[in-house]
Amino acid sequence: MTHVREVVASQPVSSLRGWLGVGAVAAGTFTVVTAEMLPVGLLTPIGSALRVSEGRAGLALTVTGLVAALAAPLVTATLRRVERKVVLCGLLALLALGNLGAAAAPTFGVLIGARVLVGVGMGGVWAIAASLAARLVPARSVAAATSLVFSGVAVASVLGIPAGTFLGALAGWRIAFVAAACLAVLVLAALAVLLPRLPATETSALRGVLRLSRQPGLRIALLVVAFLVTGHFTAYTYVRPALEGATDVDAETLGGLLLIYGIAGVAGNFGAGAAAARAPRKTLTAIGSILAATTIALPVLGASLPGAVVLMIVWGVSYGGVSVSTQSWVFAAAPQAKEGASALFAGVFNAAIALGSLTGGLAADAIGVAAAMWLGGTLALMAVPVAALGRGVHRS
Repeated sequence: MTHVREVVASQPVSSLRGWLGVGAVAAGTFTVVTAEMLPVGLLTPIGSALRVSEGRAGLALTVTGLVAALAAPLVTATLRRVERKVVLCGLLALLALGNLGAAAAPTFGVLIGARVLVGVGMGGVWAIAASLAARLVPARSVAAATSLVFSGVAVASVLGIPAGTFLGALAGWRIAFVAAACLAVLVLAALAVLLPRLPATETSALRGVLRLSRQPGLRIALLVVAFLVTGHFTAYTYVRPALEGATDVDAETLGGLLLIYGIAGVAGNFGAGAAAARAPRKTLTAIGSILAATTIALPVLGASLPGAVVLMIVWGVSYGGVSVSTQSWVFAAAPQAKEGASALFAGVFNAAIALGSLTGGLAADAIGVAAAMWLGGTLALMAVPVAALGRGVHRS
């Protein structure tokens, strides 16, 4: 059994300051996801400038996801006695440094090195942020606060990735990374000012965190995460070349399509958050089915601009609900060790991002971008029977 030590904060958190803190943490998730996903809208110019293929340029996302997967449980365990506010601020500083390194990279190898720093910052922030909502607001508001924290993921799709794509088209992809670094510094300042003291509440070493995966309900939840996220990023990492090939859109139109996707993702985040609280199994079964159908259909039905718009809306709504729905399942499966379970969740999630972008790149280079879409949809579909029939969790 995982040993958990409760530490009582020196002062209670006021309602206003608690919600301001939740907002700052949501800004943190927005920032790390924006930084992680930035290459998605910039693959073509990055590949051209650094003289690598689009498939190889996708490694900028693969490496970040892989490092984040390793960093999530390691940061949680290694810094288990350090106040969470201090840890979050340090991770945002590391994120800023990584983005500045990417902006200045003269070669693809240097870019990958900078993305390693982004991965450490991203994995650590995600592992810690998910469990903070319960410490900042009253119990009756935890579900809403958790959805707000994870809205940063969806809003990053609305503002972060499209903004990076537009900025890259207007001023160059390097300026997009500089902007991400500046954003990280601003969020660091917000966290320093708005968060109360947050002493560490779980002191489990790495072995204790990993031992949580023996719990059947948590194991099933992590497997659903693995299939859904791997499938999504097998396809989504290459959405720019897929849309360019299917509809012959320019950079500005592409940015608009990604913006539409992101707005739909925000709606999916809050809608799925409410649905998952009542019936996580049914919610994730529906998400997996819709996500699979959308990505498989994109190379064909996305050939016209109206068709592409409809598919990006449906894709955004379905994937927008993945993070908050699976996180709710994880919390329910391990209520006694939320931070440790969140670390495993973040680790699997980011490993799936890395695996998805790598798999998609191999398919895109070997067969074509459409193959990445079809493979991604097939992987997402595999989550459906796992969510519907997996043992060890409630049947709702």
